Amino acid sequence: MKPFLYDFPYASARLPVFGRNVVATSHPAAAAAGLRMLMKGGNAVDAAIATAAAMTIVEPVSNGLGSDAFCLLWDGTQLHGLNASGRAPAAWTPDYFRAKYGADATTPPKRGWDSVTVPGAVGGWMALSRRFGKLPFADLMEPAIDLAERGYAVPPIVGYKWAAPVEELRGLPGFAEAFLPHGRAPAVGELWQFKAAARSLRLIAESGGDAFYRGEIAAAAVRFAREHGAAITEADFAANAPDWVQPIGRDYRGYTLHEIPPNGQGIAALIALGILSHFELAGLQPDSAQAQHLQIEAMKLGFADTYRYVADPRTMEVTPEQMLDDAYLASRARQIDPARAQHFGPGNPSRGGTIYLTAADESGMMVSFIQSNYMGFGSGVVVPGYGLSMQNRGHAFSLDPASPNVVAPGKRPFHTIIPAFLSKDGQPVMSFGVMGANMQPQGHLQTLVRMLDYGHNPQAACDAPRWRYNSGYSLNVEASMDPVVVQGLVDRGHRIEVIQDSYQDFGAGQFIWRLGDPAQHGYVAASDPRRDGQAVGF
Repeated sequence: MKPFLYDFPYASARLPVFGRNVVATSHPAAAAAGLRMLMKGGNAVDAAIATAAAMTIVEPVSNGLGSDAFCLLWDGTQLHGLNASGRAPAAWTPDYFRAKYGADATTPPKRGWDSVTVPGAVGGWMALSRRFGKLPFADLMEPAIDLAERGYAVPPIVGYKWAAPVEELRGLPGFAEAFLPHGRAPAVGELWQFKAAARSLRLIAESGGDAFYRGEIAAAAVRFAREHGAAITEADFAANAPDWVQPIGRDYRGYTLHEIPPNGQGIAALIALGILSHFELAGLQPDSAQAQHLQIEAMKLGFADTYRYVADPRTMEVTPEQMLDDAYLASRARQIDPARAQHFGPGNPSRGGTIYLTAADESGMMVSFIQSNYMGFGSGVVVPGYGLSMQNRGHAFSLDPASPNVVAPGKRPFHTIIPAFLSKDGQPVMSFGVMGANMQPQGHLQTLVRMLDYGHNPQAACDAPRWRYNSGYSLNVEASMDPVVVQGLVDRGHRIEVIQDSYQDFGAGQFIWRLGDPAQHGYVAASDPRRDGQAVGF
């Protein structure tokens, strides 16, 4: 028999999943890993950690053991935030990079060791397990170890994205050895094993994670970095720790959207929703050009302030509270012209490649978790023998001394990955996220408007065609968007490119909505068709 074709010539619809214990993420094997922990007597935190560990193996183009992470967690009585993003090595300054890459350099490099900050994801797993987990930490690594050791058949979307950056990354330290078996990316349906990562996962399991930051794994990473002239040290690894943070929020249509505070970009979604609250969207058709135009303009304003002001909170010129001030957002809303697109600069508020997963259990615990290597395969650096694929978050720093995001020792860079959570009257409603660089706050905005203004169920909101704002007047829209709507946006001055590749430009979401008492009514979950994923439950 000839090999199957994986071009999917016919449309396929996903249906929402109902259950009292549910997991949703972008690979079925990882969702099953979380479900396995729930069936073993674990809680939603145990499920989320097991799913996150498995995702480092089954979707390596998007994340790895060298990722960063963030989490929003409802423990049954209150919402907690965890910032597990890594920090710059102690040697990193603008002078460090300009001496190596020239006086004209404006950012750290895109790839290689000098784009790598200390990975924070494993530290996030450790912190979550120690504070909220029920099962032994080692148990949570078992599904990921099995997937890495025995291997799995590469799914269609991961396979496509695996092959895309090969020529750019082939020569980077350790990349070909780890990710190019037989000298190429694995084909869709081909078995792929990652035994080096299984070794690291066992060390992480046996040590409760300590081997990653103060043991064998950290030592191996630093040795490899030193061989390639990088500055990261064992002291940098040992000094890294996640922070429990107070989530920030904004009311919209009787609900409250919660996001992680800066250094992340979640505040962009809050700003945009705060601006949209001054418009009556429910009177417009959900897929009309006018409804989409207002959302786009609000999102532009959100990004203008976010890109200008957000950085490590210790160096920001303004506070999140100032950026979300009611009077300030009302003044920004007045700048929107309902009839034409505009290019907005930042206001003055001082006057007034990622995976996402979510899990929930019948006790009421809900977890919104995201981890990422940033760009596809991150830095492209993989520590030999340990399968440690490193992120490239350092590339998000600026070398401009006047920027709040200027690189400095021990500092966190501006971050794109943002988990989200929705509540009503202080009670949990939904844990959700939409992965994909600057698509993330745009995805939060578009899916929430569909659910809260138009009553779309989570799967329908997930399936709907999306736009993505780039800069200036530039927009990408999915090919599935109604051409009449597209023309209506063009008529308002938006410059539009219609994109066929939904994976590349429009993110992917996972949603768990609470239906009532979880022990009785449970949840409804959705998983984005733009990935290989699945929502599962029982």
